[in-house]
Amino acid sequence: MTVSLDQLQAFVAAAEAGSFSAAARRLGKAQSAVSTQVSNLETDLGVQLFSRATRTPALTPAGERILQEARVVLERREHLIGLASSFEQRIESRLIVAIDELYPEHALGALFADFAANFPHVELELLFPLMEDVSELVRNGAADLGVMWRQEELPVELGFQTVGWVPLKLVCGRGHPLAKEKVEWEELKRHRQILVATRSTSSSKRRLRIAAEVWWVESHWVILEMVKHGIGWAFASDHVIAASPATSDLVMPDLQFDAGDWPVALELVWHKQRPHGPAAEWLRARLGSTRISTAL
Repeated sequence: MTVSLDQLQAFVAAAEAGSFSAAARRLGKAQSAVSTQVSNLETDLGVQLFSRATRTPALTPAGERILQEARVVLERREHLIGLASSFEQRIESRLIVAIDELYPEHALGALFADFAANFPHVELELLFPLMEDVSELVRNGAADLGVMWRQEELPVELGFQTVGWVPLKLVCGRGHPLAKEKVEWEELKRHRQILVATRSTSSSKRRLRIAAEVWWVESHWVILEMVKHGIGWAFASDHVIAASPATSDLVMPDLQFDAGDWPVALELVWHKQRPHGPAAEWLRARLGSTRISTAL
């Protein structure tokens, strides 16, 4: 059995256009050539694809089913051609991007939709580590680009660009002691604080530590669930608070010493010694130009 791509293309065009003449115009071929290719396909497959009982050919049940498969084959051909073109242009076949959860997720959808449209053949892996774990992945080559909290001591191998600021809010559960009074600085020290954890041993993760007793949790979302149940108080970003199922059970205490915002800088990081291809360069430029602010 021999089936050619030209036969499949003629068959799909005829099915979609509604006639062999319309298919011929779409393909820029003679009607007789289209009719012959479809007839040869039916012979090769041993299946009647069109009923010719009327002037306008109609798909048979077998033709309707085979049409779905023919479209898949032709789509994969286009994918193959596009993939080969990507290699010719030296576009990366795969990228890994590490983004801290502090980066508002609603800003990622449109950005990566544009990326997919511009680089449809690049396989993308998104990682969501925390804080300096991001820079470690980029430094050791496990990620091509990263977006992270500003690190006090960034490895010298990495370049960086500030992409915005995310304010952190102090939150506690409705039944927590901090929710019932105007809070002074010393009060924070007397109640358990829940801090975001990293797998790094760097001291930078301790810069927001205030309380004497601390729990470390490797998820902003789980932290809020613990806060909801009165286990402790925490710092959290607006977008995480707004999207959390625990939101209605959280309180932002009335602070006597501060307005309540602790802004954290977000930085785009990359390895200086590892050259980027077109896809990574495009993504780096877009991440660098997408300004994250308190308005998000």
